[in-house]
Order: sequence, then C-alpha cells, then structure tokens
Amino acid sequence: MMKPLPVSDRLVTVPASPIRKLVPFADAAKKEGVKVYHFNIGDPDIETPEVMMEAVRAWDRNPIGYANSHGEAPLLTALNSYYHGLGFSFLETRDIQVTMGGSEAISWALFATCDTADEVIVFEPFYSNYNSYAIVHGVKLVPVLTTADTGFHLPAEAEIEKMITRKTKAILICTPNNPTGTVYTKEEMEMLVRIVKKHELFLLSDEVYREYAYDGRKQTSLLSYMEEIPDQAIMLDSLSKRYSVCGLRIGALVSRNTEIMQGVLHIGQGRLSAGLIDQLVAAKLSEVPQPFLDAIHAEFEKRRDVLYEGLRAIPGVVIPKPEGAFYTIVGLPIDDAEHFCQWLLTDFRDNNETFMLAPAAGFYATPGKGKNEVRIAYVLNTVAITRCVELLKKALEIYPKKTA
Repeated sequence: MMKPLPVSDRLVTVPASPIRKLVPFADAAKKEGVKVYHFNIGDPDIETPEVMMEAVRAWDRNPIGYANSHGEAPLLTALNSYYHGLGFSFLETRDIQVTMGGSEAISWALFATCDTADEVIVFEPFYSNYNSYAIVHGVKLVPVLTTADTGFHLPAEAEIEKMITRKTKAILICTPNNPTGTVYTKEEMEMLVRIVKKHELFLLSDEVYREYAYDGRKQTSLLSYMEEIPDQAIMLDSLSKRYSVCGLRIGALVSRNTEIMQGVLHIGQGRLSAGLIDQLVAAKLSEVPQPFLDAIHAEFEKRRDVLYEGLRAIPGVVIPKPEGAFYTIVGLPIDDAEHFCQWLLTDFRDNNETFMLAPAAGFYATPGKGKNEVRIAYVLNTVAITRCVELLKKALEIYPKKTA
C-alpha cells in the first residue's frame, strides 16, 4: 500500500484556532441537550441593521455573477463616505480595496510587506489569526509582551526598538484591541509612528473595533497619520462587528502607498472577487442611522460593565477593566486554561447549562504565556453575561475537586 504523500511543513505548523478548536466538544454537549453560552467567539447577538436586511430580502438579480475585483462601486463609495465622515479623505479608486472580511486584509498586508522569513513585531496577547496568516506566508511574528498590570498598554519605546532587526519589516497593532480590550492612546500611536519613521518600517493597524471605545475614550486611528507616513501606513478594516454582519465577509485595506494598492488589487483579481451579494448589501452602510450605531456602543459598554463587575468579585480572578472592543483577557486561579475550557464543555453542568471560553495561550507567541488565562467575548446580552459569571464562579469552586 502506498504511503501517504508528505504535505508541506507550513501546513502542519498552522495552529488550530483557540477560538474554534473546542467546537466539537460544544457540539457534543448540545447534542445531549445542554445549553451552551458562547463567549468564545466575537459573533454578537446584535441584530443586523434593517436597511441591510431589506436589501437581502429584495435581492432579485439572477444569475448571481462575479463582482468587481477592486470592489463594487456602491460599496467603495459608501466606504469612502464613511471615512470622510471620520475626517479623512481618500480616492476610492486608488486608496481603498475591498477584501473578504478583515482576515483577508490581514493576509494581504503581510504578503504585501514581507518576504519569506521577514519579521513583523506584534504585541502579545494578539489576535490569534495573525499567527495563522504569518505561517501561511512564511513570516515570523516577533512578540513584545504586554501585561494585565498595565492594562495591556504598550511598553517603553526602547523596549520595542530592542526587538527590531535587519529582518523586521513591519509593526502590526490592533486598537481597540482583540483580545485585550485595550485602546491605545494618542501618545502610544505617536510613539509607533516615530519608530516606523526612524527604522523605515510599515505600520499595519487593525481597526475593526474603531467605534467601541468606552468611558469617554476616542480611538486614535492610523488614518490620522497617513499624511505623515503615506508609504508606510496600512489600515485594516471590517464591517463585521460595526454593523453586526459577520456573515457578509466584507472588509477593507486602506493605504496611500500606490505600489501596495496596485499589488493587492492584483491579488484580488487572482481570487476574482468578494461576494456580489455581500458587497451590495454592505453598501447600505451609508443608510444605517447614527442612533443605531450609538445604541450598539451603549449596549456593549453596558455589557462590559456587567462582566467586569461580576468577574472582579470572584476570588482569584484577574481582570483589568476593558477600555474598548468587546473582549477581555482574564486570569483564572487554575493551572491549565485549555483543560478547564474543555472540562466546562465535557463535564460541568448547572441546570443543564454550561458556557464556552477561548483558552488564551493561543493568543500568545511566547511558549508558556497565557496558560492560566482565557479570552471572554462579551457578545451576548446582559442576562446571559450575568449567568456566565454565575456559572464561572460555580465552575471554579468545583473544578479543583473534579480534577484532583
């Protein structure tokens, strides 16, 4: 019998998603009739804007053909109008490229700025898919540690510069941050701009959660610095969270670097297009009323407060107050968060209910980090969050006895 052909080294080194790897255990629990609260994934229960749902229901184009590789004109116009509303001016035919979600924008940005074995500095914990795409493209992520005692804010400028080598090509950030909820200050953004100017690096900014900054904070966007570093700045965006349309898979890559934009368009042509229906439904973003967006912001801030106050009352739990997005990294009084998260799905039940979290080790590149931490996505309503806090408290009380 012929032996299986070997697959690529890159394929076997792509890690399983810490957000989704335990899904089979959740599915098995559901088949047994167990209610599982999903706090593992950023898929909010907020309803999609009605104007977008109307566009879905009114669809009558048949056949459903290819879309424009660059992006459908109505969507590009809507995106440009959105950025203009934030105070930034772009040429939609040159500076904005539609992508299949923010994930494709991340992938393209790494491919566009790095050759094989080049390095990109990231601040850990970081969004786990950065690591997946880095491996796919043969790029090395160089982690710089941030910690809960500073609210996961950036270290000193000199500490970051120590990690720069001749192979460093870019710094990749996320603000407001997934998975920590940190919102980088204007001073932190200015520090990063100084560093990339000094060392001639690209600065890639993932701004999917731009609208969600709390307690009166305002996100400082990389878009503010595109005049200062036009060839170095690349902003990565997505509509998924802002408009509660995760399933539409529409994002954007924005830059004034013409060579980058021409190159990613060529990649876009190679993959043909983002979905036609997705794009034309997403183009309705310009018709979403501001009160709808304001209400979502207020709802997530309320959810943050309920989760934060609940968790900080549990003995042994460490949680800095999240400043934005709808995630937080939480330290638990356990030794192995992955085992604990799996145990919640296989063994723990309270009134035939349990809950799902993401073990945090998958959000670090440094071995051993995050082993006693979890990421919680507070994407469900406050009643569900209150129940999650109650379940976590009960689980922590039982867990040591169950695993002794």
